[in-house]
Amino acid sequence: MRTRHVFSALTGLGFLFLFLVRALAVPTPAQAHGDTVKVVVTGQREGRVTTEITWENDGDAIEEAVAATVNASSIDGSRSMGPWRLVRDAGTRTGWSTAEALPPGTWKVTVDVGFPSLGHGEREVAVPVTDPVPSAAPSTAPSSPAAPSASATTPVVPSAAQPQIPAPSASPADGKGGQDRTVWWTTAGVAVIALAGAAAGVLLRRARARRR
Repeated sequence: MRTRHVFSALTGLGFLFLFLVRALAVPTPAQAHGDTVKVVVTGQREGRVTTEITWENDGDAIEEAVAATVNASSIDGSRSMGPWRLVRDAGTRTGWSTAEALPPGTWKVTVDVGFPSLGHGEREVAVPVTDPVPSAAPSTAPSSPAAPSASATTPVVPSAAQPQIPAPSASPADGKGGQDRTVWWTTAGVAVIALAGAAAGVLLRRARARRR
């Protein structure tokens, strides 16, 4: 009876030992891929820091959430940005980027990963100055018609000191009338001369008759 109890206790301990061995034999994700992650700062996209994060040993993508901080400082050390966190890029398995954007300039960017394993990466990133979006041209109101000039609206009034004398019209009718008057005076002159000559002749004949 006592032997049977001892055997049962040993059997229970054996099952417990096998369970512990199996539990320890199942690797965790970090144990399967290694104990560090590889962080590569690839650059920037519209000022947002972009990175590629994979397992150091096999280069597999990290399926879990990544806890990381991003810091940036200007080359001269006068400005610093961060810490910011990384978010996964949509449509990729290894791409991670910041939601915040760096202002234009050259920055020294460092990325430190704390979960699921440790990792570090750094790089100088240049953010160019982007041209502002051109605004729409303001609509121009239709121009009002120009006010008529004073010379176009004010009638020209002749000055009282300088009366306007109408120029004689050189119409064809006036020219013809002048020629008719010239012909009439010429004819009348000829008739007067003829009458004077006839009268002189009559007087001359009477004088001669008296002398006889």
